[in-house]
Amino acid sequence: MADKRDYYEVMGVPKNASDDEIKKAFRKLAKKYHPDLNPGDKEAEAKFKEVNEAYEVLSDKSKRSRYDQFGHAGVDPSYNAGAQGGSPFTRGMNMDVEDIFNSFFGGFGGFGGSSSRRNPNAPRKGSNITTTVTISFEEAAKGCKKTVTYTNESVCNECNGSGAAKGSSPKVCPNCSGTGQVRVNTRTPFGNISTTRTCDTCGGKGRVVDTPCSSCKGSGRKRTKRTVDVNIPAGINGEILQVSGHGNAGVNNGPYGDLHVKVEVRPHPIFERRGDDVWCEIPITFSQAALGADIVVPTLDGKVSYTLHEGTQPNDIFKLKGRGIQHLGSKSRGDQYVKVILEVPKRLTTKQKELIRQFDSSVDDKSYGKRKDFIDRIKDLFK
Repeated sequence: MADKRDYYEVMGVPKNASDDEIKKAFRKLAKKYHPDLNPGDKEAEAKFKEVNEAYEVLSDKSKRSRYDQFGHAGVDPSYNAGAQGGSPFTRGMNMDVEDIFNSFFGGFGGFGGSSSRRNPNAPRKGSNITTTVTISFEEAAKGCKKTVTYTNESVCNECNGSGAAKGSSPKVCPNCSGTGQVRVNTRTPFGNISTTRTCDTCGGKGRVVDTPCSSCKGSGRKRTKRTVDVNIPAGINGEILQVSGHGNAGVNNGPYGDLHVKVEVRPHPIFERRGDDVWCEIPITFSQAALGADIVVPTLDGKVSYTLHEGTQPNDIFKLKGRGIQHLGSKSRGDQYVKVILEVPKRLTTKQKELIRQFDSSVDDKSYGKRKDFIDRIKDLFK
């Protein structure tokens, strides 16, 4: 007892703290160290008891006044005196931690639902699982159907999920009477503190299996390889599809969870996707660019012809309307954009080089608008 910490230090508040400040500090610390949130943590359990003890004194005006005057001895005469049986101020008092939390938090709902109040034998939906399917660029653009292979936890067909061998059945846990929780009473100088924790005998299930099923070893589940056909909509672009009822098996005859299918699209050697538009590059020759030409353009619907106009410039872009990807959930489509790349010939023969020189000498600056404009700017710059 001689090493007992100051109650104000335990609560983390100054000695002149108001009732509301003490109450707020208690709420915060009680949530932090509550045994249900720290199963098996002896240090957290000890701190939880210490916080409850400090709050029991500081929240009572009479006890707080005595504590401020005489310290621990003012509220616990056995402090440093070796007395037995607890304090005369609190002898015979029983504190139920749930009652404390009910008064402050409206029950344990603030923790997302109390395991001590949940029926462990109620049906619960199974967990979701995720798998991946890879499709081609064209399949993503137009939609497709894919057979997806995955593995889930299914109900064991030997015991129908009970975990018990044929001819037997699970029994109500004798330790927790089927609740999945056991109540633990701890004696303190201020009375008994009552808390709940998961039952060690049944692991919180509320039932025990004396003779486990040989097929699933008593788990009631088995890993099973399955397939399912998934309709992939046109225009998909990295979305995750949900297939209801194909996840892991539920608990206590609860429904199956869902299967989440992540769709990945393989890169295309020619096309690039930008939103719902398709882009590609096409190399053209000097003569095609200068004279114009009919070229073949690949699209998602096959090859189409396109006429280049005379004087097409490098990196010019033209559009094929409605040749892109179908908008997800719609019948309309994006467009296709084609960028022309001028390819300069290599490894020319002597005759070819001479012909190019003759052509170049026959063309004046008027045929090269950009070049003429650039030369004029240089002249103006160095006048």
